Amino acid sequence: MSTPPTSSVPPINWAPTGPVVPAESAILTGVLADTNAAFGGNMNITNEDGTPNVTTPQGQLASSLTAIIGAKNDDMLEVANGVDPDLADGRWQDAIGRIYFIERDPAEPTALQVACVGAVNTVIPVGALIKDSSNNVYLCTQAGTIPAADTLTLGFACKTTGPVPVPAANQVSIYQAIPGWDTVTVVSGVQGRDVESRADFENRRRQSVAKNSSGSVPSVRGAVLGVAGVLDACVLDNPLSTSVTIGGYTLLPNSLYVGVYGGAAQDIGNAIWSKKAPGCNYNGNTTVTVQDASVGSQPYPSYAVKYQTLTAVPILFSVQLANNSNLPSNITQLVQNAIISAFTGADGGSRARSNSTVFAGRYYPGVMAIDPSVELLSIQLGTTTANQNSVDIGIAQTPTIAASNISVTLV
Repeated sequence: MSTPPTSSVPPINWAPTGPVVPAESAILTGVLADTNAAFGGNMNITNEDGTPNVTTPQGQLASSLTAIIGAKNDDMLEVANGVDPDLADGRWQDAIGRIYFIERDPAEPTALQVACVGAVNTVIPVGALIKDSSNNVYLCTQAGTIPAADTLTLGFACKTTGPVPVPAANQVSIYQAIPGWDTVTVVSGVQGRDVESRADFENRRRQSVAKNSSGSVPSVRGAVLGVAGVLDACVLDNPLSTSVTIGGYTLLPNSLYVGVYGGAAQDIGNAIWSKKAPGCNYNGNTTVTVQDASVGSQPYPSYAVKYQTLTAVPILFSVQLANNSNLPSNITQLVQNAIISAFTGADGGSRARSNSTVFAGRYYPGVMAIDPSVELLSIQLGTTTANQNSVDIGIAQTPTIAASNISVTLV
């Protein structure tokens, strides 16, 4: 009977808390021991001080085998972590999401509602171009003809996806001239976003578990967050027969509060109605008519569904760094990028949301990680002046970020 093969290379430890791979130094020692045993036991595998000798042919071979084993151990860790929703990212996380019938939200462009002024009967086609003061170009997403009132409001979307700041009313101009089209003005806008981050996707997956239920706050929240284009949502319940004030907003008696930023109004209304409990009142400044097609025949019953369109609140940041000659030349941009990454959750942490407190301390790690020469003195934030350590975001608000609102001072 043959003896089963053995090895001095330490295996992966499949502990109850997860796999633990051996250090590559331990792997190298094991490979050298195996090589020495295979060739009779008299090979030169250690230096005089007892450290592994990797300068010999057998040492070079052992180093290569160690690198191969270490790489495969890393692959095993990736697979093991990929099936854990708390650790999965990339394609692994996408696969977990599909089990719950959800997909990662793609990057979205900044969308504008633009008042187009010009001669009567001037046709503005899909694809007509305007630009803002930062030279971002926007394409018309819906065709229209200027009426007798000489003003027509149309939708435009930025050619570049991501969180491009919504320009001010007078910061846009016609980029591609059309005879009879004179001026443009921004009426409103919704800032775009990057591809949904690992943290945001996992949060939405957790919320989506409640989709199979109805009549509860989590089920409404999960449905609303699943609406295309929704960037933020806050759902609360007032079961009392008296009004209640939460986060600076007064909820009606026995009512449901839904605050939403982004997304199409009709889709949001449908999502709310499909999950809310019968008979409860609504709160908000936006009303959508929803028809109940489940009755099977027309005319369908109609219901007015209300929700709050969240007000965008720009958050201002003031960052102070110790000035030294070793700082990168583009340190201001690097700090702005680090703060935006943390603010949007792109760094893997939690993003700033409605009905939450934005703490300055959340942004320290990202700034400190920019470069070893960075000596961070302080980060403060605010809504009018950046002089606070935290900012409370109400239930009718959603925090927004722009590089232009992040001040970096070297002192």
